[in-house]
Amino acid sequence: MSGKPVTSKPVYGYLMDEDENFIIDEEAAPVVRQIYSLCLAGNGPTKIARMLTEQEIPTPGTLEYRRTGSTRRYHPGYECKWAANTVVHILENREYTGCLVNFKTTTQSYKCSKIIYNSEDKQAIFENHHEQIIDRDTWERVQELRKQRKRPNRYDEVGLFSGILFCADCGSVMYQQRYQTEKRRQDCYICGSYKKRTADCTAHFIRTDLLTAGVTENLRKVTSYAAKHEARFMKLLTDQTEDGSKRRNAAKKKELEAAEKRIAELSAIFKRLYEDSVTGRISDERFTELSADYEAEQKELKEKAAALQSELSKTLEATANAEKFMKVVRKYTSFEELTPTLLREFVEKIVIHESEALDGKRRGKLRRQEIEIYYSFVGKVELPD
Repeated sequence: MSGKPVTSKPVYGYLMDEDENFIIDEEAAPVVRQIYSLCLAGNGPTKIARMLTEQEIPTPGTLEYRRTGSTRRYHPGYECKWAANTVVHILENREYTGCLVNFKTTTQSYKCSKIIYNSEDKQAIFENHHEQIIDRDTWERVQELRKQRKRPNRYDEVGLFSGILFCADCGSVMYQQRYQTEKRRQDCYICGSYKKRTADCTAHFIRTDLLTAGVTENLRKVTSYAAKHEARFMKLLTDQTEDGSKRRNAAKKKELEAAEKRIAELSAIFKRLYEDSVTGRISDERFTELSADYEAEQKELKEKAAALQSELSKTLEATANAEKFMKVVRKYTSFEELTPTLLREFVEKIVIHESEALDGKRRGKLRRQEIEIYYSFVGKVELPD
């Protein structure tokens, strides 16, 4: 609990010096960064493990054996054979963000040595303990992506939009389809519920090339506007939140201050009432009657103050999230094509609506299809005309 590590062996990517400080392992840290980059690009743990194996990168156990002679995690003949669970452990370990995590595991009892992983509330976490290998925003984005399971298709590929594309009507994830004949090849996405017949939904069919073009155009428009008019864009993002207006925030702050002042006044009144009751200045019946009224008022004010505080906190959070999004914009001032890494850094999810015929015909050639893009940290962005 003092903030010193309880382990003598830091996580892969770090070494420990004589003063028990974690220092970056210059040989292993680039591998950790590569694993996170591959995950951001849409690759799952199994594929990442296979890619590291193909590159003949020594596993953490092999590296430890070569340095210390420890055979604890060393497998002769499989020096560069990475396992998917090793990759998962690296992707989920928050110590790469620079914080120390003590008491990650425990045992069932002194009679049983089986390891049990503690929940976060039972861990001791110390921020800014050592130099980070992965920044906090990247780590959090990876955790979000890890919740969206992505598997390679039959062509051993992970679709560009796999895991972030959803049906607007049933909420199902959209599945990639590929139709290939002698004359043409066509990639598209369709609703997962429709494909598996698990719910009564329509196809929500959309071609991959048209989707890519639409998302790329919108992303270029948003990032270009943000880069050219940063202050205006930041204000736009906070104003688009439910409580983003400065005028409304000022009114809420004033209302909160008044509520807190009245709560303090009621506490003082309670104290005086109690003293009057003890000294006999007022009867017990009168004390009970007055205190009940004041208690009801104070309870209502405390609930109101909590709600106002919550609303104001959302505004502060919106400003912080806008700054997080701007960090990503500054990282990619311009881009030529929509890559998996770029897409997953900018976009949280994309919602596809069913197409509608503009000419009134069921299978008319003129059709319109709405696409909703929810950007990382800030959600939907509506630029001024």
